[in-house]
Amino acid sequence: MQQIFVKSALLANGWADDVLISISGGKITAIEQDASPTKDALDLGAQILLPALANVHSHSFQRAMAGLSERRGASTDSFWTWRDVMYRFLDDLSVDDIHAIAAFTFMEMAETGFASVGEFHYVHHQKGGTPYDNPAETSVQIIEAAKTIGLGLTHLPVLYCFGGVNEETLKGGQLRFGSDFELFEHIVDGSKSALNDAPCDFSLGVAPHSLRAVNPGLLEQVTKLLPDRPVHMHISEQKIEVAEVEAKFGARPIEWLLENTSVNERWCLIHCTHMTPSETIGLAKSGAVAGLCSITEANLGDGIFDGTRFVENGGTFGIGSDSDLRISLTEELRTLEHSQRYATNQRTVLANPHGSNSQFLLQSAAAGGALALGRQSGEIAVGHWADLMSIEPDAFLADGLKQSMALDYWMFAARQDRVTNLWSAGRHIVSKGEHKNRSQIEQRFKTAVRKLRALL
Repeated sequence: MQQIFVKSALLANGWADDVLISISGGKITAIEQDASPTKDALDLGAQILLPALANVHSHSFQRAMAGLSERRGASTDSFWTWRDVMYRFLDDLSVDDIHAIAAFTFMEMAETGFASVGEFHYVHHQKGGTPYDNPAETSVQIIEAAKTIGLGLTHLPVLYCFGGVNEETLKGGQLRFGSDFELFEHIVDGSKSALNDAPCDFSLGVAPHSLRAVNPGLLEQVTKLLPDRPVHMHISEQKIEVAEVEAKFGARPIEWLLENTSVNERWCLIHCTHMTPSETIGLAKSGAVAGLCSITEANLGDGIFDGTRFVENGGTFGIGSDSDLRISLTEELRTLEHSQRYATNQRTVLANPHGSNSQFLLQSAAAGGALALGRQSGEIAVGHWADLMSIEPDAFLADGLKQSMALDYWMFAARQDRVTNLWSAGRHIVSKGEHKNRSQIEQRFKTAVRKLRALL
């Protein structure tokens, strides 16, 4: 058993002082308020203890191409021209590269406050689309990378069958993604086997890539494959995508999905950038999690999520880092809030009346992320995984500010976005702002990206 003592903690029912938390088997077994530190407790003193978040959406391999698509081409750049850069980058990505890049990416997530990740993984095959001897080889690398870091994982193998809504044949870089359903079942089975030797908080879900990449029959098959586990899916990210789906199916993407599938709390729908008011309300009332990736959505010019209407109608959201261009929990949440201010010409848009904006964003994203990953976390409560982070007000110039005011400063004003400590299912993997094995992990990442950049 381990114990943590802290003067201030954000518990499920609000702020509490002088809190002693006991952890056993990775889970919180007791919480005492107005307590004193025990002899063996780790005393965090004036730090603030918070629930650590789940990152609902990541393509970790893309961390290595960050900054490589920021030059304007001969015509207007867009998501689709960015995608061409990604396909070229994929050509020389080895399994060792996948492990090294994922480990570094997961380490950065931990250092900024994420205790777990939903890895939306679609680089399944060798260059040209030939499967590895173990069809789940690259999934094994993702699972091993998460084990190396100690970050909780919901692994999400992606079914990617077509190059567009009219079932176009895959080509170029897409060939590394593509599988028929039988091969995809082998990838899922291989991932299950790899998880047998993983920590008990690691789990598995499925990810039909999008309505561009699977047809309705395949969508039904994949959602039945793991009937009690999460289903994640890209949807309504780009206007062209919306128009193509509407032309093919006679309905907009979310409209079609809500009418033709059993969307519920199992589902996490990624981006949802372009929705009508009725789609927004329907999604909110379905219970599904909207997986918002504000930094990537801004970088790709996707558009602005209708967050105000969604929240007003009881919608649940989580945050993810998607392309992993820049990994920052505070910036993801700040960018989400700022996008709503751009859209409404108002301030402190998403918070409850008279409430702290940062506290609302943090607690909402923590709860939504836990639901999206099928992970018993999202708040500091007995029986939950000990997914915890601490921040130190003095370290980011929030001296003299208490609780939610210090949280507001950290999220909206501080230059320092790293957390001081982070625990994932009780594993203390970040201390004094750094992962315990940062230097080795960073060196392997640098070796991989130097090779890849030289080939571009």
